[in-house]
Amino acid sequence: MSLPTSRTRLVAALKELHSRWSTLSPKWRDAVAKSFEEEHVAPLEGKVRASVTAMEHMHDIVSRARRECE
Repeated sequence: MSLPTSRTRLVAALKELHSRWSTLSPKWRDAVAKSFEEEHVAPLEGKVRASVTAMEHMHDIVSRARRECE
């Protein structure tokens, strides 16, 4: 799988998670839900953003290496 494809899938998965969480969270309103959101859901945004940036950088490096080896 290519880096751009992986990037797209990762971003889509995060969007799907947010969509499902927004559907579930109004129905699950206790301390466990709050803890789950704070510990697992909320941190993913920054982690995915950092991962996407790294994937784009890796793609640039790999593309440049391929061009130079031609």
